[in-house]
Amino acid sequence: MSSETITHVVVPGTFDPVTLGHVDVIRRARRLFPRVTVAVAASVNKHGRGTAFTLEERADMIREAISLEGMPADIEVMPFTGLLVDFCKELGAGGVVKGLRAMTDFEYELQQADLNFHLSPDIESVFVMSSPEYGYVSSSIVREIASMGSDVSSLVPANVDARLRAHYA
Repeated sequence: MSSETITHVVVPGTFDPVTLGHVDVIRRARRLFPRVTVAVAASVNKHGRGTAFTLEERADMIREAISLEGMPADIEVMPFTGLLVDFCKELGAGGVVKGLRAMTDFEYELQQADLNFHLSPDIESVFVMSSPEYGYVSSSIVREIASMGSDVSSLVPANVDARLRAHYA
């Protein structure tokens, strides 16, 4: 294991779509670490289904949301395929930051962290508890509500709300 201080972390996810909960985790990761890369995972969400938005659409929505939310312009957004630990190594990132909403998130993310540690012990996993106002927000819930024509503006950044309304029109 490395004893170096971690200065660059990756915040990975499918972000289909990015929610205010995701934005909160990204903001908090940036407060903890001087360099943050948001890693947008390609094609399949964690439930094994295809995504509602393309990889580039999801990356663009995150870039725009970061700007609209007044977050530092130095937060990078990059699509990736393959293993997360390999992507971290390519970037020189020493850690992965994940948000946790509930025990079910913890169980899933702990398994992922253990696997990542097995594959690459030098890449640390850092868990950030969700802010209480976002504990119930998930991309799948947002998509379901939006697909029924209901308002999701309190759950997603304004640019994402507009994209969802157009997508499900």
